[in-house]
Amino acid sequence: MINIARVLLLLLPATSLAFQTGRPAVAAQEKFSLYANIESDNDDIATRRSFVTSTASAAMLPFLINSAAIANAEEGESMFAPKFVQQYEDFTPTEEGWSFKEVKKGTKGGDPASDGDRVVFDWSGYTIGYFGRPFEAKGGPQGGAFDKDLDYFRTVLGSKTIVPGLECALKGMRPGDIRQVIVPYGSLSYPPEDKDHDLVGPKPTTFSGMRALNFVLENPRVDRTLLFNVKVIRVDKSDGKGGFVRGN
Repeated sequence: MINIARVLLLLLPATSLAFQTGRPAVAAQEKFSLYANIESDNDDIATRRSFVTSTASAAMLPFLINSAAIANAEEGESMFAPKFVQQYEDFTPTEEGWSFKEVKKGTKGGDPASDGDRVVFDWSGYTIGYFGRPFEAKGGPQGGAFDKDLDYFRTVLGSKTIVPGLECALKGMRPGDIRQVIVPYGSLSYPPEDKDHDLVGPKPTTFSGMRALNFVLENPRVDRTLLFNVKVIRVDKSDGKGGFVRGN
């Protein structure tokens, strides 16, 4: 009487062979026939060992594939390291990490802005690292997202109520000065915990502007560098008593 357990054990490598080679299991059974004679216990043991080895190798395959996939994913993530951020050779870099370009010098004179002064300025902003989309602009198309009369923005230098890179850029500017300022993502830009930009401005004045800005700031797979155009309107010097002396 045929030992069914032994025959089934012999058939398992045949099944594995069929999956590995694409040949039908019936073809594999030509070698391991149901009616084949089992010549010795040694042959049986060798067959079992071969089956265990092939099964173990097959069991390891998913782990190897998964490891390769993880390695490829980690390599792909390097695409989004800081190296992919664009460079702007026509801007002057600073030690702090922001860059600027002097567009125009004012003719009104006056003392340059410094810590403690209140600066009144006009501004516009663009996601320069991502298609240069505006998140604050003047003179937009009628009926568009930016069709709105904008008020001047005011800040006290040193109060940390505006983007650090922009605050640094305002220092030393006089009324009438116009500067373009490039602010990289990170400690010099908008803080990620202040998504409504109520604590650290300047805040876009339209819903579409907010959406355009936050889309970039919250997306680690794009260049989150920002461009600000700023024009100083007035510098109100501190009076030393908590107030200001209105500038020209």
